[in-house]
Amino acid sequence: MRDLQKYDCSALLLNLTTPSLNKAQRRWRFAYAAIYSVRAMLSLIKETVPARIDPKISDDSLSLSYTPLESTDGAKINSMPLSYVPDIDQERLVEIMKGKDLAGIQALGGVAGVATSLRTNATKGIHGNEQEISRRRDLFGSNTYHKPPPKGLLFFVYEAFKDLTILILLVCATLALGFGIKEHGIKEGWYEGGSIFVAVFLVIVVSALSNFRQERQFDKLSKISNNIKVEVLRDSRRQHISIFDVVVGDVVFLKIGDQIPADGLFLDGHSLQVDESSMTGESDHLEVDLKDNPFLFSGTKIVDGFAQMLVVSVGMSTTWGQTMSSINQDSSERTPLQVRLDTLTSTIGKVGLTVAALVLVVLLVRYFTGNTEKEGKREYNGSKTPIDTVVNSVVRIVAAAVTIVVVAIPEGLPLAVTLTLAYSMKRMMSDQAMVRKLSACETMGSATVICTDKTGTLTLNEMKVTKFWLGQESIHEDSTKMISSDVLDLLYQGTGLNTTGSVCVSDSGSTPEFSGSPTEKALLSWTVLNLGMDMESVKQKHDVLRVETFNSAKKRSGVLVRRKSDDTVHVHWKGAAEMVLAMCSHYYTSTGSVDVLDSTAKNRIEAIIQGMAASSLRCIAFAHKVSSNVSGLEEDGLNLMGIVGLKDPCRPGVSKAVETCKLAGVTIKMITGDNVFTAKAIAFECGILDHNDEDEEEAVVEGVQFRNYTDEERMQKVEKIRVMARSSPSDKLLMVKCLRLKGHVVAVTGDGTNDAPALKEADIGLSMGIQGTEVAKESSDIVILDDNFTSVATVLKWGRCVYNNIQKFIQFQLTVNVAALVINFIAAVSAGELILQFKGMSIFNVPKEVKNTLIFNTFVLCQVFNEFNAREMEKKNVFKGLHRNRLFIGIIAITIVLQVIMVEFLKKFADTVRLNGWQWGTCIAIASLSWPIGFFTKFIPVSETPFLSYFKNPRSLFKSSRSSSLKKP
Repeated sequence: MRDLQKYDCSALLLNLTTPSLNKAQRRWRFAYAAIYSVRAMLSLIKETVPARIDPKISDDSLSLSYTPLESTDGAKINSMPLSYVPDIDQERLVEIMKGKDLAGIQALGGVAGVATSLRTNATKGIHGNEQEISRRRDLFGSNTYHKPPPKGLLFFVYEAFKDLTILILLVCATLALGFGIKEHGIKEGWYEGGSIFVAVFLVIVVSALSNFRQERQFDKLSKISNNIKVEVLRDSRRQHISIFDVVVGDVVFLKIGDQIPADGLFLDGHSLQVDESSMTGESDHLEVDLKDNPFLFSGTKIVDGFAQMLVVSVGMSTTWGQTMSSINQDSSERTPLQVRLDTLTSTIGKVGLTVAALVLVVLLVRYFTGNTEKEGKREYNGSKTPIDTVVNSVVRIVAAAVTIVVVAIPEGLPLAVTLTLAYSMKRMMSDQAMVRKLSACETMGSATVICTDKTGTLTLNEMKVTKFWLGQESIHEDSTKMISSDVLDLLYQGTGLNTTGSVCVSDSGSTPEFSGSPTEKALLSWTVLNLGMDMESVKQKHDVLRVETFNSAKKRSGVLVRRKSDDTVHVHWKGAAEMVLAMCSHYYTSTGSVDVLDSTAKNRIEAIIQGMAASSLRCIAFAHKVSSNVSGLEEDGLNLMGIVGLKDPCRPGVSKAVETCKLAGVTIKMITGDNVFTAKAIAFECGILDHNDEDEEEAVVEGVQFRNYTDEERMQKVEKIRVMARSSPSDKLLMVKCLRLKGHVVAVTGDGTNDAPALKEADIGLSMGIQGTEVAKESSDIVILDDNFTSVATVLKWGRCVYNNIQKFIQFQLTVNVAALVINFIAAVSAGELILQFKGMSIFNVPKEVKNTLIFNTFVLCQVFNEFNAREMEKKNVFKGLHRNRLFIGIIAITIVLQVIMVEFLKKFADTVRLNGWQWGTCIAIASLSWPIGFFTKFIPVSETPFLSYFKNPRSLFKSSRSSSLKKP
């Protein structure tokens, strides 16, 4: 290489008049000529035959990155693209990861060596252009796994045939078909049995199609649920991408609550602990660091700390991917309501079978004892009756018993529940609520208490610093220049180093991009734009020694740093204002002096905090101390640097949603980590608290106060509490347990990892789709996609809608089935004929065929009129809003048209005769009596406590007294 510096290669190549060349000169001229010629030929080929070359294998696509070389004068020269063949065996790397082979990683040059082999810059990430990502995906695979094929339609048809109700109806249809053909011949005898077969076929088809659509819907929801957003570093910028777009070589940012998106190695971070129970079954949290355990595995969860990870294997190359590819998500779960209604259907079916058997015995006894007549003559006369006549009579009796079984079984009940749940799931999704567990659709309908977070749920979670106090001085935007440079420098440290957020400044000089939580973004934005902080410069001037991440119990975060210029060590704390204030003994002034924080000064600063909190501001304080201890962060004797107030306005429509829930009998309890003054201000603004409340003192408590109650005090006061401030996740869990013990059905919102126990303990867990961690989402039943309390109220409406619809259908279905069962049983046992069957011919002065048609027509029309009664469970006016329900009107119209066709035209098939206008009028008049009967029946008082609750848990099937106010229109 030293020889190369002596020669100007281009001169050697182009200067053909050079006299005699030595051996080294000829060798270098030959090499340069070869390189130049190859590049020229490649350029010529690309220009002449571009259509024949796959762009994926062009010369510059073979390079993972273009390596810029710097000349001696600092100018950058693009070298030839490096043809990218991985410097590392991918299969070997996968095996090292699976075996946690630390020696194997060291043999590859450590984590830094692996990053170099994968062409990853640890501080800038990889290139984010589509060509680069596509090339990595082709080389190492995509971050997806193979799924088992979804269940087809025939599978659900087969499953429908397993239903006991369907099997009973098929047996009845077969018997009816056989008996009908035996008695009336094949030409007309197939009508009854064939009709049952057609009905069963329709139920099976509709049920199978519904379950098939539900399976596909679950599959879509699963894809949405699994499409986690991941923060990566590409082109020096932090950006959010889909988990499916993560590629080998990516640098991924991880924080508390995140699910690790792929297998990787620890690059940088602090206090990282991982829950690997999903992979190993061990509940202990593992510490991950660069030295002893840099291994991070897909599917596991971050429980503490933060880090940057180098992705080394994705998709099917990971253990998680191989495990998930063998699992088929089961969408056939039976909800509690479905189980209860299956039991109800089975019970009614058993009652029907019992009644049918009883009727069969009674009718056979009546027949063989000579107590039945046909055309005025005794049917059975012992040995004088022909065998064929006896067989036909027995067949007719058995057919009557089969008919009782058919009319007794509410075959449409399970189907109605399935259709209702599937429809509500679909509508919930369009209303920003993703149902993860089908049972939540119905359980939400019986909720009596909603325990909600404040930040992001009741408020917009759009933080902005609106107040700043330095000591006892209020600093306005136009007076920040008055702050001492020393104090400013400490504020830069406190916000720029004690943060999980970041600032990205583009080369164009436009407004910087801020990333992190809403609170972190607000603080960084304020410090950069208002106080003039250069975050990159602050980082370069300091070394971070230790980090204590934000803790929901202590409600603060801290950092220990060493300033490079003077080698001094500084402790910085940031967190809830009154908690940080309690750690301080002095405070800074705007001039840079440090004053003693005596009782008078402390009281004044506490009053400042309370004043900001009463204006619904979130108060964050900063404290600092020069330390000589590098082993830990000191927590006392600190100097208070300043207090900022962040404004987070309430979401539009929250007050109305809270009022709607209250009118429906649902209590709203706000559980927040903010101080009591901020919490009360927001609660009043949202309508959770009212200024006219007499029990305001009992309605607002702090977490420490609640947890220090005795068990008896807690159970006595829990229902009166509507705001719990400065609470921890354990306080939320404790409240949920108390409310459930009091008999309430509790819905809980949560977004943090520590909220997982409360989400699981609640009857309905509601996680937040935007701010919620993956741990919280997996612990929940429903994910609120827009983090909005209004969507929570909408979910409640749909839950109530499910219950209302099922109640209405049960009322309608059981009216039909039970009435038909009782009438047939009484008639068969007493006289062998139905009510109206006894005296119908004499009352209406009509032949027997017309009498039978009148009875059949009246029974069907009674059910049509009864459908109107079933529109409202409690309200007496069943016609309100009828003109808006076009579906209901259409179904009624179709039912009437089909009935007219059956009576007037299908005479042989339905065994009917035509009716005249007077006879139709008579049927309608008798059937319409169901309206006044239903109207006056609703005047009968009904106990708020369901009858069955005396025998079961009071938190059981329906909460009907609260259901009417939240029905979905």
